[in-house]
Amino acid sequence: MKYTDLENVTNSQRERISTNTGMERSFVSSVETPMEGFATIISGIRRCGKSTLMGQVIERTKEPCLYINFDTPRMSGFTPSDFVLLDQLSDKTGAQILFFDEIQFVQGWESYVRSALDRGQRVIITGSNASLLSRELGTRLTGRHITKELFPFSFMEYCRFRSIMPSADASAKYLNVGGFPQFLKFGDEEILASLLNDILFRDISVRYGVKDVSALQELTYYLITNVGNLVSANKLTQSVHVKTAKTILEYFSYLSQTYLLSFVPRYSYSAKAQMVSPRKVYCVDNGLHSAVTTSVLRDIGRKLENMVFCELRRRWRQIFYYNNNGHECDFLICEKNRPTKAIQVCYQLAHDNETRELDGLLTAMKDFNINDGIILTFDQSDIIVEDGKTISVTPVWDWASNLI
Repeated sequence: MKYTDLENVTNSQRERISTNTGMERSFVSSVETPMEGFATIISGIRRCGKSTLMGQVIERTKEPCLYINFDTPRMSGFTPSDFVLLDQLSDKTGAQILFFDEIQFVQGWESYVRSALDRGQRVIITGSNASLLSRELGTRLTGRHITKELFPFSFMEYCRFRSIMPSADASAKYLNVGGFPQFLKFGDEEILASLLNDILFRDISVRYGVKDVSALQELTYYLITNVGNLVSANKLTQSVHVKTAKTILEYFSYLSQTYLLSFVPRYSYSAKAQMVSPRKVYCVDNGLHSAVTTSVLRDIGRKLENMVFCELRRRWRQIFYYNNNGHECDFLICEKNRPTKAIQVCYQLAHDNETRELDGLLTAMKDFNINDGIILTFDQSDIIVEDGKTISVTPVWDWASNLI
């Protein structure tokens, strides 16, 4: 690149990001002051608002800074040798904070970031592929970075965006449209279709050399439409046109690394048992589920469970499901490897499912000495006390609006 080209690109990008700051995200304050000597890494699925979050941080900072988005055609010619030009531009602007969007596209970026940290500059980076980021971070930036994850709008952020109060009606709408900011703003489902294509073609097919994209797409759509269900690589070879379980497991890894899907293991004290047991699949956002499925009413319970998972995933990483001889509990949250929360999800607690839902939850609570459990429903409230255990039956909208 030429210096003047780089300067023009950064000026136009800075102007664009500063005029489109959107609704302030819930954790903007936690990244607005980068820790000296540490790079702040913001990772998350495409179009969940990482660039917008950067713009919000830039608007709040009082120090000179430099912003570059590397995931644009105008930056496609940027090579490692062009970091010299970046140094010149940084010196000219007196930038104390460097904001890099999708810098993992540039080879050798981690060495440059480390040198910037050594010079006393602070660095904030975004990326949409957890594996690419972690691989480089684990080499040159070991012990020099703090990672934060950004997701599409939570239920409470959705309510703020729509300027509405949390309620059953609000959650019903959120269950269908999800929380991708651009989709909520324009309401065009082509935005979600384009997002899926970008992930499958640019983030997976091109980067990992996947040639049979149609099979990858078929598997992805199957998984998205089956949120909350158990999936097994061996059994999926009979349902989709992917020949081997090994290939399906590779696709699982790619889909997980792009944040599109999560695969929740069964809780077990045995690591081997966790590995061989089927996993429950969840999608990063219900809007994508709505975009690829024609069913609405019969999937509402699964969408509710998927919404709960997404709210949990924003706060915890150690999430499991529980199954002990047919006694099932949807979510078991571990903190420091110890089960601390047991959560059951059902759209409506009724006579035909009450025994099953309570039995699975109570068994998990007894096994792990958890005194207080939760059954999340669409809009029911109650308190159940049994065998010294207290179970709160709570509307998911009420629960989600009170999460910290």
